[in-house]
Amino acid sequence: MAEFIVAIELGSSKITGIAGKKNLDGSISVNAVVKENASQCIRKGVVYNIDKTGQCLTNIITKLKKQLKHEISHVYVGVGGQSIRSVKNVIVKELPGETIITSDMINELMDANRNMTYQEQEILDAATQEYKVDNQYSIDPVGIKANHLEGNFLNILWRKSFYDNLNNCFEKAGIAIAEMYLAPLALADSVLTEAEKRGGCVLVDLGADTTTISVYYKNILRHLAVLPLGSANITKDIASLQLEEKDAEAMKLKYASAYTDNNEIDNNLSYPLDADRTIESRKFIEIVEARVEEIIENVIYQIPPEFIDKLLGGFILTGGGSNLRNIERAFRNHTHVNKIRIAQFVSHTITSGDADINAKNGTMNTILGLLAKGDMNCAGAEINPDKSLFEENKTTTSSTTDIHQTPRKPTEIGQGVVLTAAEKEKAEAERRRLEEEERKRREEEEERIRQEEEEKRKNSFWGKLSRKIKDFSGSILEPED
Repeated sequence: MAEFIVAIELGSSKITGIAGKKNLDGSISVNAVVKENASQCIRKGVVYNIDKTGQCLTNIITKLKKQLKHEISHVYVGVGGQSIRSVKNVIVKELPGETIITSDMINELMDANRNMTYQEQEILDAATQEYKVDNQYSIDPVGIKANHLEGNFLNILWRKSFYDNLNNCFEKAGIAIAEMYLAPLALADSVLTEAEKRGGCVLVDLGADTTTISVYYKNILRHLAVLPLGSANITKDIASLQLEEKDAEAMKLKYASAYTDNNEIDNNLSYPLDADRTIESRKFIEIVEARVEEIIENVIYQIPPEFIDKLLGGFILTGGGSNLRNIERAFRNHTHVNKIRIAQFVSHTITSGDADINAKNGTMNTILGLLAKGDMNCAGAEINPDKSLFEENKTTTSSTTDIHQTPRKPTEIGQGVVLTAAEKEKAEAERRRLEEEERKRREEEEERIRQEEEEKRKNSFWGKLSRKIKDFSGSILEPED
């Protein structure tokens, strides 16, 4: 039986699909890679046109099936893009006396946090920071005696309309989702070392239209943000010199540098814009560096102040923008952090015949990180080349609802996993059912207590005396025959 995992990443301007197999030695063999230009339906990683995005996804699946010669039953999906942000939240529980903290209490805190509502925002994931037990902090407080328990969480939010659009696209395309992951967290797991996460670091994914910042400390995600700025902004700045965007991109790749020392600038040097025009190298350098500086300054601004002096792992740069010449030097100059590393490839051993993967230039790191997260076989039935067109169009994939029959609890959800719309719907139905059961239980308990009190009142001295007086009064008032 065929065995492979399929992952799909909705990038800032394109959709990438990949299929690969995990080997016994831990390596991954990539079987197929396909891409679709999605600039007309996706902006900065966000779905704006559901129908066109659905068509792009259908094209991705069709191309993958053609190469794999098998149906695809479900896929893993990466969620990212503009408007993703993190918000801290604290849930407090006061305990009677010296109570021993149980796992049920922790689950209650996690449930209460997950049930938080934000205007027009959807909670994609909740990262537990630590728990405050009385006046002490703990990662695992179960078994500790306390009067006060406090859960500190980092909620990852996304605009609800973006979340709904994404799920609608896959539903319309008839593609079942095995799991949805936060793409920045999947990327972090594939390029960061344990020492970097533990010691404190900032992962900067320099994409085309967005820059994603992930801050880690003590192996915990402390902050996540997506800037609506990327390397494509440099291209647009160059294009403002009245150039076609493709020509501006070519100039950027050939001449651009994130930082150039003043002593290294040749004032007599010019770069050709077209057959008739040139631009002084100093002017060109100023255009590029101004945008690079803006991006770096915004990255620095996103780092929470309490972690600025805790970045022993430094800055790790990845994504297509990390290929800009002297990008390390630019970050070092603006951040005053000497430890800068470019993550050009994932930590997994990958074998592939695809040129983009083998280029190891940071552009495929996220999709490879998503592929590494998959653990469920996505292979369906073998495609029979002799089938009729009608038979070939029959879907053999299960639905997202079929895969996620039982809603998971927060404790059962791994870090970076995003609940699908089908799961959220089932979880909401389950929550309403439990609330209704709890309401009925309380009503029955209140009725039982009322009846017991009524019975006690009847059997009390004053109750018996009151009944006798009533009976006596009634007999006196009865008319004589």
